[in-house]
Amino acid sequence: MAVVIVGTLDTKGEEIGFAKDIIEAQGVDVHVVDVGVMSEPEFEPDTSASEVAKATDTTLDHLRDEGNRGEAMEAMGEGAAVVAQQLYEEEELDGILGLGGSGNTSVATTAMRTLPVGVPKLMVSTMASGDTEPYVGARDIAMLYSVADIEGLNQLSQKIIANAALAMVGMVANEPDVELKDRPTVGITMFGVTTPCVQTAREHLEEMGYETIVFHATGTGGRAMESLVEEGIIDGVLDVTTTEWADELIGGVLNAGPDRLEAAGAAGIPQVVSTGALDMVNFGPRDSVPEEFEGRQFYIHNPQVTLMRTKPEENAELGKIIAEKLNTATGPTALTIPLGGVSMIDIEGEDFHDPEADTALFEALRDHIHENIELIELETDINDETFATTIAEKLDEYMRTAGTGPVS
Repeated sequence: MAVVIVGTLDTKGEEIGFAKDIIEAQGVDVHVVDVGVMSEPEFEPDTSASEVAKATDTTLDHLRDEGNRGEAMEAMGEGAAVVAQQLYEEEELDGILGLGGSGNTSVATTAMRTLPVGVPKLMVSTMASGDTEPYVGARDIAMLYSVADIEGLNQLSQKIIANAALAMVGMVANEPDVELKDRPTVGITMFGVTTPCVQTAREHLEEMGYETIVFHATGTGGRAMESLVEEGIIDGVLDVTTTEWADELIGGVLNAGPDRLEAAGAAGIPQVVSTGALDMVNFGPRDSVPEEFEGRQFYIHNPQVTLMRTKPEENAELGKIIAEKLNTATGPTALTIPLGGVSMIDIEGEDFHDPEADTALFEALRDHIHENIELIELETDINDETFATTIAEKLDEYMRTAGTGPVS
């Protein structure tokens, strides 16, 4: 067993050495990766800062001569990622720990994000009480707030660093008792307003012999699913909830980036895609909505979440984007349209019911989708049981035809 510690030994050597001693006292090996740039390390690391810099095709001397801390940290992050991946492939990394402020948090978590889901990752950081999305991304990185700055050892920092070190020991020394099932895995996207559909589809797929992983379509959720598709962990996709594209296009807070809806198609795995929650753009509390959107139709989902209804012209653009993304797919792909409404609040009598906006979305999808993509339209809304079972059975059909379905 080995824990890799990533840190700047020129400024945090004492604290990293303290964590190293605690971990080694528990019988776990430690491999220290130095990413300090400005001066010499306080003790000899296992992987030097020079080696880290070399891994990203630069030199430590060059980074020091340039004197640009931001560029240096970016380069060391890229190098640390290469080193961490090599150590993992050589079975010399069972878990990874980082300690530091904003600089080393950026460097260490860059390395962590290259490692597969399930590898223990823990970052002790002064940044852990703020917006952690830039550091965590779509990976299972645990962040522990250091409370005080990581500058010297005292009764507070010693306790927090010791807790982190022992937590890492606990994660690498105790293999979780998780039953591994040899079943094909389906990734499903869900939002609160598409939950009934996903619950029914999930249960139907599991009855047919699939394992399902549900991702909350909050930006990071969509990116996480696509990342696992790229890693080969997911065998098929039931993309019920493509709402992240509304946020990407219009400026909401839950966008998944411009590459969303590309991974399954590029991998050639079966996918069934729908239009879940494309009636809404997501913001935080009502007073956080940008002034440019004043006068639009809003729905207060809860005190922390405000939804804004998409307009017909926005829906038309969304339909074009989604169709064009699916047109590039190399595997079996179906686009499913629920003509009765794309969310729980887009049905007749509910706040976001807008036939004109939905029609604009559906017509754009029809106009731009290629013939190689199977188009399925149902008169129901997205949460109707018939819709849910239809899309689940279509994905099952694709996967069995491709030879990736359950073994009968």
